[in-house]
Amino acid sequence: MYDYKAPLRDMQFILAELAGLEEIGQLPGCEDASPDLVSAIMEEAGKFAAGVLAPINQQGDLQGCRLDEDGSVHTPDGWQSAYDQFCEAGWMGLSLPQEFGGQGLPKLVSTPVWEMWFSTNMAFTMLPQLNVGQAEALLIAASEEQKQTWLHKVVSGEWASTMNLTEPQAGSDLAATRTRAEPQGDGSYKLFGQKIFISYGEHDLAPNIVHLVLARLPDAPAGVKGLSLFIVPKYLLDADGNPAGRNDVRCISIEHKMGIHGSPTCTLSFGDGGGAVGWLVGKPNRGLETMFIMMNEARFGVGVQGAGLGERAYQMALGYARERVQGRTMATGEGSQTIIHHPDVKRMLLSMRARVMAMRALLYTAAGWFDIAHKHPDAAVADRHRRFVDLLMPVAKGWCTELGNDVCDDAIQIFGGMGFVEETGIAQFFRDARIITIYEGTTGIQANDLVGRKILRENGETLRELIAELRATVAELSSDGALGEISDALSDSIDALESASEWILRNGHDHLAEVLAGAVPFLYVLGTVCGGWQLARAALAAKRRLGLPEPGYDGDYLKSLVELARFYMATVGPQAAALAATVREAGDAMVRFPVETF
Repeated sequence: MYDYKAPLRDMQFILAELAGLEEIGQLPGCEDASPDLVSAIMEEAGKFAAGVLAPINQQGDLQGCRLDEDGSVHTPDGWQSAYDQFCEAGWMGLSLPQEFGGQGLPKLVSTPVWEMWFSTNMAFTMLPQLNVGQAEALLIAASEEQKQTWLHKVVSGEWASTMNLTEPQAGSDLAATRTRAEPQGDGSYKLFGQKIFISYGEHDLAPNIVHLVLARLPDAPAGVKGLSLFIVPKYLLDADGNPAGRNDVRCISIEHKMGIHGSPTCTLSFGDGGGAVGWLVGKPNRGLETMFIMMNEARFGVGVQGAGLGERAYQMALGYARERVQGRTMATGEGSQTIIHHPDVKRMLLSMRARVMAMRALLYTAAGWFDIAHKHPDAAVADRHRRFVDLLMPVAKGWCTELGNDVCDDAIQIFGGMGFVEETGIAQFFRDARIITIYEGTTGIQANDLVGRKILRENGETLRELIAELRATVAELSSDGALGEISDALSDSIDALESASEWILRNGHDHLAEVLAGAVPFLYVLGTVCGGWQLARAALAAKRRLGLPEPGYDGDYLKSLVELARFYMATVGPQAAALAATVREAGDAMVRFPVETF
């Protein structure tokens, strides 16, 4: 197993040169995010990731979780100590409001920190991620009394959180939800039903668990418009707000999974003993709107998981390639060299690094857009960045998770036969990564959302604004002759994106099935182009830095960023044209193919 080292140089370069850390730090409420403070936070987070989370990752995978007959779930050795340290250090509330015990720092600051934690122990980090998502939902939708009752403990991590949507018959189709909530006349409700695939639905790490549960009121309309959201705690509270009697919620099973073994995935039963007591959050029948706040937070976080797992897999593959001596290098005829000198291994490593950097730059930039959308005093500027976030959320989740899987796959290829056995540790990251393209909405669901809700519904308006931003970067690249080939390649990929998007807009209303057949390839087109855009921006920033008397970074590092952008545009960028052709041409063949002939 190769030790994790937080990629602070890459992270800090992206924060400062691409994501606008200085500008974000000038927004109202973000003034504390000085470069020195951010640097100190990231160094401490890197130490926590490498020193606390990484050492227990493999044993969590090996031990997994255990369900007792009484419905209690036991987490792996080391989990409790790590969780206590995590909460005591205040990491849970890094980006949450100071009013409820958080630190109120920008999302741009917290994003690289979460990447480090996902890199080193994804199964563990899924738990605090749920708290952050739930806090965001309660901040927007809960009553003042509910906020005072629940938020302080959720933000501190004293109490854990969950999100309860899925049921045996209602996976992605939430309209099929059957869990019901019956009003009791005193402002409370009793819930009856079953929820499955609930991450950390039961565990021994916190004295209480606050469940957010989607359910139907007796007079609710059919479909998703009839779903309401309820707070249902594991333990009901006494007059002083402390956990007292056990609520009617119990874990009846935990899943045996391919990966993330340290994270208990539970089936929860509500109301077997007379009804689980809960309280309505927000307005009746409007629960899905609130839950989507938590889901959007989770979807962005899952995209960060893709970058984090990709980074860890890259580091492990690089460490192995530097040590493993095997075969003769065909390009030079020399023998007894480490495999990093083999052209194909070097290609895979460079491809891994380029894709991880593209994901990271896109995610950090989007995190900065989140902050601008929430904090900028100019409503028009805030709205523009909010629309950019909404447009690219399916890409952040769908494209970044697919790339994370691909990078982990390449790492196993570099390890060769040793990657297929568990002792090297790389297999765990491949197994853990497989879920990220599935939970919080599969890649197909993200693609349908991108095409249907984000492009067709507004006739491509925000996408056109984004493409104008991409074209502006091409113009900037063109003014520097040394970056001309990056400029030309990026321009070609944008042409492919425009061609595919125009075809979607022309055919989306009359030939929707054909359009949706190419939705996932279109998501890949947009991700590929936006990733190239970010690396092109990195090349521009590196070139500018190289021209300064004091560039602030090692010159070889800056030159490597320019070469990394060239490599990406030469190897990944051309895929945009092929994917665009798939968008335009595959749908007709799919529609004509009769289902009966499968």
